[in-house]
Amino acid sequence: MVSWVYMHLFFMIDKKQFTFSIFVRTTNLQNMNIDLLQKEKDPMGTAIMDYHLKGMAGKLRVFSPEFDEDEIPVDTLFRSYDEMPVIERTALDMAYGKILDVGAGSGCHSIALEDMDKTVEAIDISPLAVEVMQEDGVKAHLVNIFDPSFVGRYDTILMLMNGAGIIGSVANMEMFFTRMKSLLSSGGCILMDSSDISYLFEDEEEGMLIDLAAGYYGEIEFTMQYKRVKSESFKWLYIDFDTLDFYASMYGFKAEKVCSGEHYDYLAKLTLND
Repeated sequence: MVSWVYMHLFFMIDKKQFTFSIFVRTTNLQNMNIDLLQKEKDPMGTAIMDYHLKGMAGKLRVFSPEFDEDEIPVDTLFRSYDEMPVIERTALDMAYGKILDVGAGSGCHSIALEDMDKTVEAIDISPLAVEVMQEDGVKAHLVNIFDPSFVGRYDTILMLMNGAGIIGSVANMEMFFTRMKSLLSSGGCILMDSSDISYLFEDEEEGMLIDLAAGYYGEIEFTMQYKRVKSESFKWLYIDFDTLDFYASMYGFKAEKVCSGEHYDYLAKLTLND
């Protein structure tokens, strides 16, 4: 089921103010993809397993029709607490109570939390990543966060390394916040990082070159490849804080910007309104 929410939005582009009304498409939780990855289409999981077994890995390549080919250094997926950027260290320090590490990958954040004597569970949709985490002693589950069969209550839900990306689209914000309400304990919080990528669309002479009719600029389509293993295409969401705050307030949450990083990134704390 698809619904439409009427919104009155405010934008400032190239120091000019624009106010207009639009209809925003929202997605019902029942229509969300809750699939798990297949090993033969899981390049990141394959790279994580290679590094886990051999202490080295090849190129994890990232493709998008929007940008040039990029690469994720696989060793950074295994970084220690001291090697993490300040945003991630701050989130780990703030995490408390029963913690859920969403999209945990290699499990580096869960391992750091365990080293801090904190209680954490990790989930991921990659069977290979979950296997690696379990071999490293992490309490990890192969599950999609949007699968309604996954139940529990957590004091902290941790979503790091551009953790907002798994939302996929601003059309999924209602679904995301509804799901978070079902998983958060009373007084609990979400600690999530993201980036404002509007700088990629800046032009020195013309200001912001963003086609507002084309949808939110932070919704990027990607594919990945590791050796001969290729992923299906997927959407990843980079959301600026003001837009996150707007949707959070719409669906009963309070958003607080905890800190900012060096690359247009930030850490947000999301809590349910009283």
